[in-house]
Amino acid sequence: MDDHKKNKERSRFSFRKKPKQTLQKDDITIVDAEVAKKAVVATSLGNAMEWFDFGIYSYLAATLGKVFFPAMSGPMQLVYSFGTFAVAFIARPIGGVLFGILGDRLGRKKILAITLIMMSFATLSIGLIPSYASIGSWGTALLLIARLVQGFSTGGEYSGAMTFIAESTPDKKRGFMASGLEVGTLIGYIAGSGIVTLLTFILGEEKMLEWGWRIPFLIAAPIGLVGFYLRSRLEETPAFEAMEKAKEAENDQVSFKDILIYHWKPIVVGMFVVFFYLVVNYMVLSYMPSHLSTVLGYGETKGLLLILIVMLIMVPIVLLMGYFGDRIGAKRVIQIGLIGLALLSVPSFLLIGSGNTWLVFLGLLILAVFSSFFQGTMPSLLPSLFFTEVRNGALAISYNISASLFGGTTPLLVAWLIKVTSNRMVPAYYLIFASIIGIVIVTYFVKDTSGKPLRGSPPAVAEKHEIKDILEEPEESLWWTEEKKELDQKIEKSEED
Repeated sequence: MDDHKKNKERSRFSFRKKPKQTLQKDDITIVDAEVAKKAVVATSLGNAMEWFDFGIYSYLAATLGKVFFPAMSGPMQLVYSFGTFAVAFIARPIGGVLFGILGDRLGRKKILAITLIMMSFATLSIGLIPSYASIGSWGTALLLIARLVQGFSTGGEYSGAMTFIAESTPDKKRGFMASGLEVGTLIGYIAGSGIVTLLTFILGEEKMLEWGWRIPFLIAAPIGLVGFYLRSRLEETPAFEAMEKAKEAENDQVSFKDILIYHWKPIVVGMFVVFFYLVVNYMVLSYMPSHLSTVLGYGETKGLLLILIVMLIMVPIVLLMGYFGDRIGAKRVIQIGLIGLALLSVPSFLLIGSGNTWLVFLGLLILAVFSSFFQGTMPSLLPSLFFTEVRNGALAISYNISASLFGGTTPLLVAWLIKVTSNRMVPAYYLIFASIIGIVIVTYFVKDTSGKPLRGSPPAVAEKHEIKDILEEPEESLWWTEEKKELDQKIEKSEED
């Protein structure tokens, strides 16, 4: 039996209402390197599936507008197409709450397998929907239903994936390994956008409009099956199993109501963090292809190719930011990214609107680099905001409500504001606004826990020799104890009242 399994079986770390003040050797989890790598690969593939869908939908937004909203004018077709994109985010909080709480009760890996199958099925369905020309508004209605199913499943997907990776990796390598989740995002987006770009080049815009747009959606089924196979073979996270052993002794379950009452502060903080993160993410990855083609008049293939190259460059930068997050702190990396984005958003969009291919590429690259600061650090920072017993559910609530209000609506809002104001710099101003909000929230309300155990979790190390150092200074690993005491006092007082 390997060290990973031994530690999971013998872990007696207490999650009771009176947290332990000392650590025992058996409390510390030694994370098997191969198990951690499998967790990163399997969860990242599911995230790639999610963003494969986002990629093909964003890159086909103009085409889908013509297929399902032919009565609208060019710019309004784009608004309606992104409106359908945003509809999925209506169902996202519902799915997030349901799958998040189930993940805290039934286990992380079971829920991740379910959400992946649902998502791949819904994406496949879009490729089979008859056009508006064939069945009229029924085609549009079926598209909306498929997007709602996608949103419902995605609600439990990303927050569950972040939780799983954060709980399956050593504390000192959490940032770097969790950044692999966003590498999955980019690979999925690159695959989706690359297929659309290639098909557009081979088939031409006329055949793409006629039938070629369906091909990327049909590819979702085999990708989903591969992801389901990998996820079904994962082991449950050590933190979750340790928590379950404690719950067996106490017969204690945290309800949805308890999450909202006692954990509302980190949920609100998380929502603001997710706000600026997703505004930047969706602006760069989801909105920019259509901005180049519809607003600035670039050829579709040319604009798609530029962003595809930029995303390829982002992959090593995301990993590098995850590495730096482990070394200097994720909080500091994020602050640097926000300041840079606030200062350079306007210059970047001036370059993008210049008409010169090299300057357009430079402007896109600047935005992408700063987006990488967040993508490399958020998968490790966001799960750290919450205690283990509510992590999946609380993170799902926080992430998906913010994603629904601000993330998925970013392309729609920006497209509409440009239409109303006729000002092509609106995206830059929105990025600056989001960055300023982010600087305030991260600086004053987020504690940097890089390299430390997650809230409510025992330490997780990569090597046995690290255990000695932890036992010599246990207070470093139990940094969250006072915070847990305050929380428990509130719960006890509320129960007495």
